[in-house]
Amino acid sequence: MKFARSQKGLSMLSWLVVLCVVGFLASTAFKVLPHYFDFFALQKTITGVEAEKALDIRSPAEFYEHVRRANQVNSIDLDLRKALEVRMENNEFYAHLKYEKREPLIENLDLVVHFDREYRVRAP
Repeated sequence: MKFARSQKGLSMLSWLVVLCVVGFLASTAFKVLPHYFDFFALQKTITGVEAEKALDIRSPAEFYEHVRRANQVNSIDLDLRKALEVRMENNEFYAHLKYEKREPLIENLDLVVHFDREYRVRAP
């Protein structure tokens, strides 16, 4: 009877291992999630061109300027000339957003987040 009672729950060492694993996963998530939030903000900016008629965006240069201003407001550090390619065909913008972000994890190990998405947006 005493043997069954003494084996309730995890040992101190097991709790320490669980705590280390949870801490590592939380640290990784806190480093990666801001990059996803930036990507979603960029995505909302690009697709929002179609919905906002008042912007009156008619050329790829105006499209770049609109995205640049949104990045400045949202504090997104990204070189748009390298990450975003915009062309216009038949009164539609074709935007190709492709970039990657690196975040140091442990010494020489990095987390790499790669984004590659194409959008078709009708000009207002």
